[in-house]
Amino acid sequence: MMKKLMKDRKRKYFGSLTHQLILISICLVTGTLLLCWFINTVFLEPYYVVNKQNTLLSGFETINEASENGSLDDSSFDVTFDNLCANGNITVMIISSDRTIVRSSVNDTQKMMLEFMNIIFGEKQNEVTVLMQSDNYIIQKQTDARLDSEYLVLYGTLSNGNLILMRTALESIRESVSLSNTFLAWVGVIAAIISAVVIVFVSRGITTPLLRLTDISKRMTELDFEAKYQPGSRYHNEVDELGEYMNVMSTTLEHTISELKSANNQLQIDIDKKTQIDEMRKEFLSNVSHELKTPLTSMIGYADLIRSNQLSEEKLITYANQIVVEGRRLEKMSMKLMDLIVLKKQDFLFYDMDITIFAEAVYETLLPVAGKYGVELTVNVQPAIVRLEPDLMKTVLINLFDNARKSMDGKGKISLFGVWVSDEYRIGIKDNGCGIDEENLSRLTEAFYMVDKSRSRANGGAGLGLAICNEIVKLHQAKLQIMSKKGIGTQVSVCFPKEVCRQVNSEKMEMEEEV
Repeated sequence: MMKKLMKDRKRKYFGSLTHQLILISICLVTGTLLLCWFINTVFLEPYYVVNKQNTLLSGFETINEASENGSLDDSSFDVTFDNLCANGNITVMIISSDRTIVRSSVNDTQKMMLEFMNIIFGEKQNEVTVLMQSDNYIIQKQTDARLDSEYLVLYGTLSNGNLILMRTALESIRESVSLSNTFLAWVGVIAAIISAVVIVFVSRGITTPLLRLTDISKRMTELDFEAKYQPGSRYHNEVDELGEYMNVMSTTLEHTISELKSANNQLQIDIDKKTQIDEMRKEFLSNVSHELKTPLTSMIGYADLIRSNQLSEEKLITYANQIVVEGRRLEKMSMKLMDLIVLKKQDFLFYDMDITIFAEAVYETLLPVAGKYGVELTVNVQPAIVRLEPDLMKTVLINLFDNARKSMDGKGKISLFGVWVSDEYRIGIKDNGCGIDEENLSRLTEAFYMVDKSRSRANGGAGLGLAICNEIVKLHQAKLQIMSKKGIGTQVSVCFPKEVCRQVNSEKMEMEEEV
């Protein structure tokens, strides 16, 4: 457990971008310093010697050129000679063949002459290393054991035959290297500290937006798309660009997930609807089976009784009448089932009908039935032209009237009405019967659905009338509206949209009335 905890802490520490940047900067500074130390130690001294050597050669060439053109001992060469000696820290002596000093950069010419002789005649008090040699000159490195000093010496012959001696002191290069390395060490420590501090501040500017992006991405994994990246400064960098793309991705994901949820909800609705349809289909088949079986069973039962030949004439007539009643009921239900099938498969022709004339024809058909059952029937329609199939729409109104009649116990009032409601025309049947509970209204157009099954069957109904009406209404691009209150009455309207109905021209109507 302890090992795991230490491992997690270590991972957390070194996993920090700030710590990584600090470590990288320290490593870079340390590596740079080590490289400088190596270069100083290995290459600085040889480079210094070569540089001094090149200085001597350049001076020799300048002096030799002056000897060739004869200006070596002229006053015009004084400035050049002095600059050469001063800038290169070079001691120069030029001696003629008769040992006369032509030029010298030092006042103590006697001492310089002795050193010249020492070099030429090779006394061994100094340690000598030849660096370069040609026909005209020799360059060598001398170490004075007594003074622990090093020199570069060039001696040779000029073009005019004069002897030349050039010498430059080599500073203590090893000491310089040591001082340089010490200085680099201090510079490295200071640079490491400064870089660490700078990296801390710089990394905060980098890690802060990255931490915001990390938080946003974490919230996105939790399906929270409210958080959006906001640039921390006015300078637009790569992190800000990444944040903008993150915002776009967040918006896209939110939209996609929303669409998926909507699609999933719609799929669930479709599944529920399919399940409901399947249940309705099963219920429909069950109801068909039941409604067909009931009269058939009754007819078979009465037929068996008649076949026994043990009945009185009165019972025989009674049973025969029952068979006829059940047979007619079966016939009526079969015809309505056929109507449902035909309505879904047949094409019908629709006409622009004057609703006033159409309503009058329906009224004339219903009036005898109303009188038979003691029902007061009235008609009140507003003029309109409606596109419809007359026989089908007449069937709808007859069915609605029949349902209204059956809802009454004894005498009642039924109204055949037609009225404009905005751009919509409504025609239907209104009664003052028993009314229907609100909970049953939504299912009235389902096949075989009956509010009061015992009462409906007693009146010869099977719950198919409104289902047929609804299918007919759909064919007319209309909708069936049912409004009812228990104990007050029911109003069923066929609502025609403005696309299939229009106002009657009043001027034309007046002319027709005058004629």
